[in-house]
Amino acid sequence: MKRILNVAAISFAISAVALAQPSLPSNLKRQTISTPDGAQIYVRSGGSGPVVLLIHGFGDTGDMWGPVVRDLMKTHTVVVPDLRGMGRSSHPAGGYDKRTQAADMRAVMSALGYDHSAVVGHDIGNMVAYAYAARYPDKVDRLVVIDAPLPGIDPWDTIKCSPNTWHFNFRGPDVERLVKGRERILLDRFYNELSAHPERIDEATRAYYASVYARPGAMHSAFSQFAAFSKDAEDNQVTQKTKLTMPVLAIGAEKSFGTVMATVMRNVAVDVTGAVVPDAGHWIMEENPAPAVKLIGDFLK
Repeated sequence: MKRILNVAAISFAISAVALAQPSLPSNLKRQTISTPDGAQIYVRSGGSGPVVLLIHGFGDTGDMWGPVVRDLMKTHTVVVPDLRGMGRSSHPAGGYDKRTQAADMRAVMSALGYDHSAVVGHDIGNMVAYAYAARYPDKVDRLVVIDAPLPGIDPWDTIKCSPNTWHFNFRGPDVERLVKGRERILLDRFYNELSAHPERIDEATRAYYASVYARPGAMHSAFSQFAAFSKDAEDNQVTQKTKLTMPVLAIGAEKSFGTVMATVMRNVAVDVTGAVVPDAGHWIMEENPAPAVKLIGDFLK
């Protein structure tokens, strides 16, 4: 199914943009769940109704989902983990391929007593969300992916050669030594270069994530997410042979992946709706969250 939802003509108030440190509602339950290989996944959950699993990416933690969670909790149960090696989760030596992290998400869902759910991902969260849907297709009702490619899936070869994806191969002991104590400088480059409105990614947001990524082992683990892309590409080229059948919403930012998100997902799924969030670059939840919140809410309803 090929549909494009054009929301560019819709006007949303800039007042919706976060003006404080990113956060989730304080009434969410907080706990740490062990995976079969010993990783400790920090997760927040709450609400009632159909379950939605929300998976963040690099430069963020689960806190990025604040605008979406505040809307979805009116009608849904939300599950918001921090990926292994990120946020408040543990920093295991390995397991950063997205298929293993899909198993992390399955361990979280099982521990919470949820059999199936919708799944929403952004950035690296897209890659984990796709791996989860491909590995456990009978556990996923609907899938939403936001503004990032899938390793190994066209047009991956073009995307990975873009100047904007220089960081895919930026890692190693010397890189970690250079970045140590300068995490804010690195993250600012991402926020500034990959956004349409860097001024909307406010000081509180930048300072918060810089402090999170300055924790011991955090940058090494983050770089490990990218180091696993070659393995992810191999895995995705296998799973691509069996296309997803659940409904998929592919959201791109107007100043970032745009309609390419739908192109990517039509290579791996048969029922794809494409959408473009206007007036935003890659950091949609910080730059212009309201259109994305509405798109996600409407799709899940």
